[in-house]
Amino acid sequence: MHPNAAFRWEDRDAMRALAKDIGFGMLFLNTPDGPHVAHLPFVFLDDDRIGFHMARNNAIARYLEGAEALFVINGPDGYISPDYYGIPDQVPTWNYVAIELVGAVRKMDEAALIAQSDALSHHQELKLAPKPVWTRAKMADGMFEKMLRGIHGFEMHITKWRSTLKLGQNKADAVRIAAADGAEDAGNVAIANAMRNLTP
Repeated sequence: MHPNAAFRWEDRDAMRALAKDIGFGMLFLNTPDGPHVAHLPFVFLDDDRIGFHMARNNAIARYLEGAEALFVINGPDGYISPDYYGIPDQVPTWNYVAIELVGAVRKMDEAALIAQSDALSHHQELKLAPKPVWTRAKMADGMFEKMLRGIHGFEMHITKWRSTLKLGQNKADAVRIAAADGAEDAGNVAIANAMRNLTP
C-alpha cells in the first residue's frame, strides 16, 4: 500500500462495501513452484470471511489449504496529467483505490461450495435487474452436480485489512477538483467521481 499517510484508508465498512460491489479480485500465494496468482470472483460469507472457487486444475489450488494468502481488489484508477492541476511544477501520477486482504485459506466442503456458488451468482444477478434472476434450477437435472466436480471452493478468514485511497487529497481542494475535471474530460469518469467525493 502507498506509504503516504494521506492516502491511508481506515473505513472498514466502506472498504467492505466497495469490495462487495466489485466482487472480483486477485489471490496471490507464494508456492514451492514460485509465486502464483488466480483471478477470481468472490463473495463475503460474513464481515471478515470471503468465499471463492476455482478450477480444480488451477496451479494455485493444491497449495491453498492452510496457507496464508493475499487477496487484492482494485477500485477505480487512472493517469493524472500534470496539466490537469492548473498549477506549475507538478509531475504525472496515477490515482487509484486498492484493498488488500490477508488471511488463512481453508477448503470448503461440498455443501459450503454450493452455498458460495449460489450466493455469488445471486449477488451478481441482482445487479442485472430488471432481468429475472438466474438460478441453477434452470439447468438440466444433474448438470450442476457434474460441473461442480470441476471446481474447488475455498474461504479466507481475513486477519489483516490494508488499503490505499490515492485521490489527490494531498493537494488543495480546488487543485484536486481541477484534476478530477481533467480526468473526466479524458474519459475516466470513475476516478474523477472518486476524486471529487474522496470515496470510490
